[in-house]
Amino acid sequence: MPGFGLTNEPGLTGGSGLPERFDLHGKVALVTGSTRGIGYGIARSLASQGADLVVTSRSQTDCDAIAEELRSFGAPGIRGPRVLPQAADVASRATIERLAEEAISAFGRIDILVNNAGTACTKPAEELTEEDWDLVIDVDLKGVFLTSIAVGRKMIAQRSGKIINIASMLGLVADRQILPYCVAKGGVIQMTRALALEWAKHNIQVNALCPGYVMTAMNEQAMKDNERIRAHILDSTPMRRLATIDELTGAVAFLASDASNYMTGQTLVIDGGWTAQ
Repeated sequence: MPGFGLTNEPGLTGGSGLPERFDLHGKVALVTGSTRGIGYGIARSLASQGADLVVTSRSQTDCDAIAEELRSFGAPGIRGPRVLPQAADVASRATIERLAEEAISAFGRIDILVNNAGTACTKPAEELTEEDWDLVIDVDLKGVFLTSIAVGRKMIAQRSGKIINIASMLGLVADRQILPYCVAKGGVIQMTRALALEWAKHNIQVNALCPGYVMTAMNEQAMKDNERIRAHILDSTPMRRLATIDELTGAVAFLASDASNYMTGQTLVIDGGWTAQ
């Protein structure tokens, strides 16, 4: 019966291969929005597992600085990861297609895509402008679509790939005064499922990570500036705290590795218990 009978095959319980299933040496990862916050933490984590990196954000200067840092991750006598720093706007099809081509030119393949770039607008719904709506939808939803398609074509050609979409618990449950973000993240979750169904035949796994509130510089400042926001977040989180970035990177490491080869179309929620209520 499936799931029964322990063996010593590499990667199975009782065997010697389990750690190797998380090893990313020889893999190439592209992480959008990777120069700060969650994306920066994810890029560092993947580099520490041995992956070569394409780091991207809107600022070439920021990309160059992060690339220099990541290249230093190698142990004495061992080279660090190869890193391609490339500025890109995820909402621009031409820019993203060029980014995918640059990655292939530099590394020959893209094994892992982490769609992390995002933004938000916190206003009462009746005060939202069309520009507010377009900004969030273009980056958080359209950007995931454009990047997934551009990179997905490369993965289809190589017959393998891992796509990890950084969605949000607010794609599963709503909250007040963040309407476009909730809509975009809900769309990302459905896009994850639809792409997983289409691309399973190409050996591409597509999954979503849904964090709760994370202690980034932006969230930390918002909580300092607004006691109401701080109280709402902490009171609504059973664990009564925000996540650290490091508490997300283990899940990304799993989804990026061979350990998750039979998992696709799923949403992995790390929210301190928010959505369990």
